[in-house]
Amino acid sequence: MTTSTVPYALVVDDDALILMHACDILEEAGFRFYEAGSGDEAKELLAAHAEEVTLLFSDVEMPGETDGFALARHVAEHWPWIEIVIASGRLLPELGDMPDKATFITKPFNSQMVIGHLQEKLPDGKKPEPLKRAS
Repeated sequence: MTTSTVPYALVVDDDALILMHACDILEEAGFRFYEAGSGDEAKELLAAHAEEVTLLFSDVEMPGETDGFALARHVAEHWPWIEIVIASGRLLPELGDMPDKATFITKPFNSQMVIGHLQEKLPDGKKPEPLKRAS
């Protein structure tokens, strides 16, 4: 079995419109993606597909047991190769909320903001082709 060179992102948000918007931006950046509506659902998806995922892009406030900060810590502990971007329009991370390697952006976000952030923060080996060409 050969693995594709197009990386996967896991996009997590309980707001369907924001989820779609984030998926559209990441698709434009060159990612394929999995979608989840909660941190709990994201953990289930990762249990099955973590080896394919190179980026977690998650909201903070979601229903269920696992908010975005807890999800980020879980991912960093279990799948350290996954890069992490957390977004919120209401909450700012406090000390200890996010793992050291995670980065934070504010909502509302737009394509230029997210793509610029990914170009700056993602290691070259984890950038999809469109991000490599744009930098």
